[in-house]
Amino acid sequence: MRCPFCNEPDTRVIDSRDANEGDQIRRRRECVACKERFTTYESAELNYPRIVKSDGRRETFQEEKLRAGMLRALEKRPVEMDAVELAIEKIKRQLRETGEREIDSQKVGDWVMEQLRGLDQVAYVRFASVYRSFEDVRAFLDEIERLEHELPPEVKKDQLDLIPPEKRKSKHKK
Repeated sequence: MRCPFCNEPDTRVIDSRDANEGDQIRRRRECVACKERFTTYESAELNYPRIVKSDGRRETFQEEKLRAGMLRALEKRPVEMDAVELAIEKIKRQLRETGEREIDSQKVGDWVMEQLRGLDQVAYVRFASVYRSFEDVRAFLDEIERLEHELPPEVKKDQLDLIPPEKRKSKHKK
């Protein structure tokens, strides 16, 4: 590592410790020539699989695109940014853990829906309506009803009802 002060190529490590919850290593260094000290951070370079779109195009994974889609679904919803960031990290971990070089965008969309489902029902339905391209109101209502019945009670208790209890029916009338 070159010294940022005198450009000397020889520096030595004085101290190393974990940083950023163990995702990085913080190193204190000292230049052999000018004796100035400075800090460097090391982190692993992670390669994500390429995303295969429904039309066959291939794209590099873009975390900002993932974040933007989730934030669009969560717009004006009472969800903390820390929870959103945690959900994004879970999706990124799933991407890395596949071990694949390419992965279908549909799989990533399913993971996003899974995370949104636990964060906020309205955001989940917003995302699902675009992602699954609901053709009519019936498909939309069926998805809401399915969500109401399938959401685990521990997740459901922290969210607002999509359909008020007094208006729930097992079948929709035309």
